[in-house]
Amino acid sequence: MIDREQVLHVARLARLELSEAEVERMATELSGILDHIERIGELDLDHVEPTSHVVALENVLRADEPESSLSRERALAGAPDAADAGFRVPSPGAS
Repeated sequence: MIDREQVLHVARLARLELSEAEVERMATELSGILDHIERIGELDLDHVEPTSHVVALENVLRADEPESSLSRERALAGAPDAADAGFRVPSPGAS
């Protein structure tokens, strides 16, 4: 079981300020987490393939095919302030 001093040490490292009730709760919760990890360590995983995802993934994106883009005129058609064939934006610091 994680004791009070270990919780306070971890809290200091994480720059957390814990109340007494939180210190007690964290000791219980962290101990539970370490118990679960210990149980996982007891499993025989010699014949288990390493995985990066729980379920098999496949690429569901469309094929990357080149296609024509918008014309400059069409792209600027809805711009609130277009100038010199581009979008006009406020200068930094301007309000």
